[in-house]
Amino acid sequence: MAPMDITVGQLIDQIERDLPDADPVTRVSEARRRAKVLGDVGDALIDHFVQAARRAGASWSQIGDAMGVSKQAAQQRAAGGSGRFARFTERARRVVANAQTLARDQRHGHVEPAHVLVALLDATDALAAKIVEAHGADPAALAVKARATLPPAGSGGPVGHVPFSAASKEVLERTAQNAIDLLNNYIGTEHILLGILAVPDSPAARTLIEAGIDYERARDMVAAALTGFQHGAGKLSDD
Repeated sequence: MAPMDITVGQLIDQIERDLPDADPVTRVSEARRRAKVLGDVGDALIDHFVQAARRAGASWSQIGDAMGVSKQAAQQRAAGGSGRFARFTERARRVVANAQTLARDQRHGHVEPAHVLVALLDATDALAAKIVEAHGADPAALAVKARATLPPAGSGGPVGHVPFSAASKEVLERTAQNAIDLLNNYIGTEHILLGILAVPDSPAARTLIEAGIDYERARDMVAAALTGFQHGAGKLSDD
């Protein structure tokens, strides 16, 4: 069945089949979670073909016309104003921007997960760094190790936009999925940490894992911290 053929009735039937004994409130929560997944999948689908169109030489005016928006709106979406980074907190956006700056300054061809990890660990006041510290690791020391996994600096003049590598795109996808799974309506540094750990083959994830930072334990700590915040224990997220 093609996604466009899915109806609300079919989605309702699917939840009722998957949760036959659930109470009505639990089904509300599950419906909300699945709606977020569908929304993110739709955004990812559009973003994929926008980038493909750009690589094929399409102008922003052409892409905007195809999307039913202005040229400027299409560009803003690609930059994160209403697309991939729309739900990122200010600190989380800063981490991504700093990762891109690091890659650009080093004349690297792509933003790798290690660039993201260095920028993440440099945000010492954010929840991600606190989770790292709670594992008994030093964020500053780990940032040094993460930098060491990056290739040597390139040469040449200033470069413009540095694209995300396939591994970094997967990290961002896992980042968003973790926020969805935790039923959070924003994406913070803690979700980026989980996103990196969820791609265990990357040097960035190995840096964390070798320091004793485990995905399951980190996820439990994030969930506990955010639950404490929701119950008034204090502002732990970084919005």
